[in-house]
Order: sequence, then structure tokens, then C-alpha cells
Amino acid sequence: MAPPVRSVLPVVLLGCGGVGRHLLRHIVSCRPLHANQGVAIRVVGVADSSSLLVADLHSNGLDDALLTDLCAAKSAGSPLSSLLSRGQCQIFNNPEARTKVIDTASVLGKTTGLVLVDCSATYDTVGMLKDAVDCGCCVVLANKKPLTCTYEDFEKLVSNFRRIRFESTVGAGLPVIASVSRILSSGDPISRIVGSLSGTLGYVMSELEDGKRFSEVVKAAKSLGYTEPDPRDDLSGMDVARKALILARLLGQQISMEDINVESLYPRELGPDAMSTKDFLESGLVQLDKSIEERVKAASLKGNVLRYVCKIEGKGCQVGLQELPKNSALGRLRGSDNVVKTKQPTSVSRVEIYSRCYESAPLVIQGAGAGNDTTAAGVLADIVDLQDLFHKTD
Repeated sequence: MAPPVRSVLPVVLLGCGGVGRHLLRHIVSCRPLHANQGVAIRVVGVADSSSLLVADLHSNGLDDALLTDLCAAKSAGSPLSSLLSRGQCQIFNNPEARTKVIDTASVLGKTTGLVLVDCSATYDTVGMLKDAVDCGCCVVLANKKPLTCTYEDFEKLVSNFRRIRFESTVGAGLPVIASVSRILSSGDPISRIVGSLSGTLGYVMSELEDGKRFSEVVKAAKSLGYTEPDPRDDLSGMDVARKALILARLLGQQISMEDINVESLYPRELGPDAMSTKDFLESGLVQLDKSIEERVKAASLKGNVLRYVCKIEGKGCQVGLQELPKNSALGRLRGSDNVVKTKQPTSVSRVEIYSRCYESAPLVIQGAGAGNDTTAAGVLADIVDLQDLFHKTD
């Protein structure tokens, strides 16, 4: 017999792309586990880029069958409105949808509480998130962009640190944020953080060692769900830079994206302002094959490998390609370590944290660092971690 429900967490999800859909599936499949923990997660609203689907008032949220159908509908490219025939829900279109999210946050924030979960990939949610914070709501982020806006926005979002969780913004499900926070809370100053913060680029770099073409590897990474919707967000180094900025700000650096030296793997003429994502995948990527191949070969002739590395130290950050010895810790990092066991390549991240206590032997966090499933699992863990802030309501 399951224990009584102690904590009910109402959730509004922003973004039902790959990570958002995996999150909803995880919530449904983990019902028995959470029931044994005395926790109930109620999804009361789901928003995509154009509309918001919300549960009817006085309901217990969108039921699991509807959530399953929602995932199938969005995977097939159908709008949220296609689910209206199921009943028990209402649809609001932008800009009314944004107002409804804020209204929901205002009402639930003062009564039962609310967890606003951002699994989108846009800066457009910053205003809603800040409003939710003002309403006393909790915030869980997989979306890195809100934390990399102005420093004032960052301060606002983390002003009540117990009510925000953003583990999945750095290293997918790896406990990087938690580890940094725990070290800092202990009074142990962190002097530097070094590592491969992008499981995606880690996968790309290690696959290149096997002689594969850059364009083929990037397309494979996208098909596996390792890249952002536009792979250039990874290849530009901006995804790594955002993670670096989040970590640097946690260390107390009051810096902005403009303060980070970032090396892009493609030229400006192949950027988002010059061509669409579709054109880049079809004709732009192949233009990079020769130059990347030459860099890989040049490194190999010296007994080195290429790794996309981030270094946070002092008052700044550096992000870009580096040649490293094959037998170094980062050089040995392979994005396809488990290919023999699973027949499925994975993306691996490695983060080294140096502090007074971890100076000669750094704290190392390593594991799968990308993928919708892994990221969604990290988001769900963040949601459950907030359970003690909620109580059961009749």
C-alpha cells in the first residue's frame, strides 16, 4: 500500500519539444515511484511557441492519457488545439497565453504553489519567469537562455535560491550545479573550472578522430537529439558559453556573454543571419569538412586530439578548440565510450572543479552530457527536489 500523499506539485510546462515531451513521459511513467515517495506531480498546463493548453478548474490537472496523446500529437507536428476534443482542458493563443500563464502563477503561487518549468530554447520566457518569481512560484530550467540575459535578470531569478533549480542547464543530468553550490556553501572557494561542457561537441570531436566527415557527424548528432534545434547553437560555441556564464556567475563573476572569448566552428557567412537551419544542414555543413579535417590531421601528427574546452578562472572565461595530448584526461574523453555495449554512441561531458580542498586532485564529474532523455530526467529530479516546499491540499 502506497503511503499517503504528502506533497502535490502543480506544474506548468513551457516548451514541448524533445526535452519537454520526454519530461511528460517521465512524469507519467514515474507515477508509481513518486506515489511511494508520497509525491504527486500534477501537470496543469503545457505551452508551445504559439499557445497554452490548461486543465479545467477544479480538476487534478491534465490526465496521463491526455499527456500521452499530447506527446504523440506534438511529435507528429500537430497543434495543441487538436487535443480540445478530449475535454477537461482549454486553449489560449498568444499573446493571451502569456497572460494566462502569469494569471495561473499568481493564483497558485499564493495558494497551492506552482512549479513553472522552462524546457523551451528561447529568451522570450524571461518575463514570465520573473513574474513567477514575484508570485512566489518555483522555477525549474532546462533552458539556459534566461540565466544568461542581463546580470540583473540572473540575480532576480536566483534571488530565492531554494525556489529555483537549473541543474539541467549545464551537463544535462550531471550534478554540476549541485556540486558547485555545495562546495561554495561549505566556504571552500573555487579557483577554476575546466572541462568539456558540451556532450554534443565531445561526441563530435571524438567521432572525428575515427576519420568521419564533420558534416556527417553533426547530422548524426542532431538525429540522436544531442544538438540544439539549430546545430549552430552548439557549433558556434554559444551553448558552451552559456553554460560557462552560468557557472561563472555562480562563482560570483558579474560578467555578460560579451565578456567571454568564444571560438565558433563556422564562419559568419554560414550563420543564422545568412541562411536557414535547413540550408545550413543541406549545403552549409559540407563546406566546413575540409578545414576541420585539416585541423584534426594537424593535431594527430603531433600526437594530439582536438577538444572543445571551457576554462573559467579568475575573472573570465575562454571557450574554444584546443589541441590536447591523447593521454590527457580530456584527450582520453571519448563521446562513444559505450558504443560496444549499446551499439548507440553517446555524448560525454567532463567537468573538473578546482578549489582549496580539490586543488591537487580536482573534483571530476563525468557522464552523458546531452540528449533529450537525459536532460528531461534531470529536470524531473529538480522538480521532485522541491517537494518539501509544497503540501497536500484537499
